[in-house]
Amino acid sequence: MAFNVAIDGPAGAGKSTIAKAVAAKKGYVYVDTGAMYRAMALYFLRENISKDDEAKISASVDNIKVSIKYEDGAQHVILNDEDVTGLIRTEEVGNMASATSVYSAVRTKLVALQQELAKTTDVIMDGRDIGTVVLPNADVKVFLTASVACRAKRRFDELTAKGVEADFDQIAKDIEERDYRDSHREISPLKQADDAILVDSSEMTIDEVVNTIIDLCK
Repeated sequence: MAFNVAIDGPAGAGKSTIAKAVAAKKGYVYVDTGAMYRAMALYFLRENISKDDEAKISASVDNIKVSIKYEDGAQHVILNDEDVTGLIRTEEVGNMASATSVYSAVRTKLVALQQELAKTTDVIMDGRDIGTVVLPNADVKVFLTASVACRAKRRFDELTAKGVEADFDQIAKDIEERDYRDSHREISPLKQADDAILVDSSEMTIDEVVNTIIDLCK
């Protein structure tokens, strides 16, 4: 039987950083759900389907198969047997992914693909609805959070380290608004699963959070 770990939580809680680190230490496959949405978006762009044409997008999802595999520790995103890893990080693909991920046909298709992967592989997945919708029977469920101030400071430090000018108050406001949107959306809202363990990383280092989750996996 495959071992499944679900990590949910709000934006900026460090979910993907933590999930990747746990995956590397445990030898699990880290399923980058965002990359899967981007691969789908690339398909829509290539087919010249407008991001607003929900009917056409819904009709085309059955022609799409997206999977993730690892070679030498590097993640490869496969779209219909083609490795598209190097093609999905553009601004255009990101915008398309953001616009099309709200459609229920897209979400339903990707959830099915993610569940298929989790049946046969030891996986760790992070998102907003992994423990509640995607992997409701996961062996370990974690709800990873941190205070708004803490998440805003991390983002602020990240941007200033890159030489980008940043406004702390604006970042905090954006995070609060995104939290509200994520937890009040109609399809798969962000919420802690009843059987998920709450981990607040506000006062923890990355290593401490990783070790906490590895202990839960034991």
